Amino acid sequence: MQLLVSAANDDDASAALAGGADIIDTKDPDAGALGAVSLEVFRQIHSLVAGARPVSAALSDAIDEIAIERTAREYSEAGAAFVKVGFAEIADARRVESLLAAAVVGADRARSQGPPTRVVAVIYADQAVIPRDAFVQLAARGGAAGVLIDTANKHGPGLRGLMSTTDLKACVDSAHEAGLVLAAAGTLTIDDLEWVRDSGADIVGVRGAACENGRTSRVVAEKVRRLRKRIALDVEPVLEF
Repeated sequence: MQLLVSAANDDDASAALAGGADIIDTKDPDAGALGAVSLEVFRQIHSLVAGARPVSAALSDAIDEIAIERTAREYSEAGAAFVKVGFAEIADARRVESLLAAAVVGADRARSQGPPTRVVAVIYADQAVIPRDAFVQLAARGGAAGVLIDTANKHGPGLRGLMSTTDLKACVDSAHEAGLVLAAAGTLTIDDLEWVRDSGADIVGVRGAACENGRTSRVVAEKVRRLRKRIALDVEPVLEF
C-alpha cells in the first residue's frame, strides 16, 4: 500500500517528500474535502518534487461538464499524474457518469506524449447518495482509473467510524474486480493505517495525521516518516504514472 500526503504549498510538499510519502497530493484544506490549490501553487509543488514522486491534484466537486473538462485539462497539462474529482450530493448516477467522462476527456486531451493523467472518482462515506457498489461500476464505465473513499465532513467521525472492516473490504474487492485502484482517506489517524492496509486498499491518503496540529497546519516530515513506518509500505506503483 502506498502513502499519499496532501500538501497545501511547497513547504508541505517538501516535508512530505522528506518523510517518504509515495504520492504528493495537492489540496487546499481551507476549501473543503477536495479543495483545489491554484494552478500556480500546483506548478510550484510539481517543480519542487521534480519527478521524484507522482504529484496528484484534488479538483473539488464537479458541477458542470465544461468546467470540469477544462480544469482536468489544465492540471493535467501542468503535470498531474492523476486528478481527483468529487460529486457531492449528486444522486443521479447518469449525471455523475457524465461529469466523470468529461473529466476523463479533459485529462486525455492534455498530454500528447508521456504517461496519461488518470482520473480518480471520489465518493464520500458520509454523503453517499449512490450505493458504493453502483458508484464503483459507474466509475469504471466513465473511464476512471480508481475510486477514492473519503469523508466530506472533516470534523466528523472519520472513515473508520463510518465504515466497518467488512464494508471497506467489500469496496476494495468491488474496485479490483472492476480493474480500478482503491484509495481510502477521511480523517484517518496513525492507528487507522493497519485497518486500511489489511482491507487490501492500494493507497491510503492523509492530511491531518501528517500535520503539526490538525489538517490546516503544516505538514511535518517526522510525522510522515512515522506513518510510512507504521504501514510497512510497499513501494511498487499501483498506478502507471
